[in-house]
Amino acid sequence: MHIVEYCVSNLAHGTDETFRKLAEHPDVEVMEYGCLDRCSDCYLFPYALVNGEMVTAETPESLYANILETIRRHEADRAALDKLLDDL
Repeated sequence: MHIVEYCVSNLAHGTDETFRKLAEHPDVEVMEYGCLDRCSDCYLFPYALVNGEMVTAETPESLYANILETIRRHEADRAALDKLLDDL
C-alpha cells in the first residue's frame, strides 16, 4: 500500500482531479490534511507526499504522472531489497 498525502489548500492549484484519480488505485491510500506544514511549497506549486517523499510538478496532470512514477520507483526499490534479502 502506498500513502499519498496532500494539503487541502493545494487544491487551489486544481489538484482535486489528481487526488480523485489516485484514490481509484487499489494500492494507493489518499489522505487529505488541513495542513502539512509546507506552506511555501503549497503556495508555489502542486505537490503531494508519496510514502513521505515530496513530489512536485508544474501542473496537476504532471503531478499525477510524477506520483505514479514515484510509486513505480518505490515498488522497484522494494523488489530489489526483497531480492537482496532473499539472497542472503
